[in-house]
Amino acid sequence: MTNSAIATELGERLERLRLAQNLTQQMLADEIGITAKSYRQLVAGGGKLENMIAALRALNALEQLDNFLPDTPPSPLEQLKLRGKQRQRARTSNYKAAEARTAEGIKEPGLDW
Repeated sequence: MTNSAIATELGERLERLRLAQNLTQQMLADEIGITAKSYRQLVAGGGKLENMIAALRALNALEQLDNFLPDTPPSPLEQLKLRGKQRQRARTSNYKAAEARTAEGIKEPGLDW
């Protein structure tokens, strides 16, 4: 599916939620503070993510976002390594390999046996 097709599908699902609650487009648009035209653009796959969130909130369907993009907890091994620290950066494998080579390559002069 293309990005446009996915956006259109999300808009259609939003429209089905609206109809299930027996709201007009104008009523929902007024509720979330946008024009009816902006709402129609949202349903057509355009519009802002912020407006989609507002519409889901107005339809009491905000929990749908958790299904759409669930939070990814750290793995048990990562939890042990972090021990309360939260990961803030990503490192590539090249960085770790370079770091290991540097640590192994450091030798004090005169101790090279």
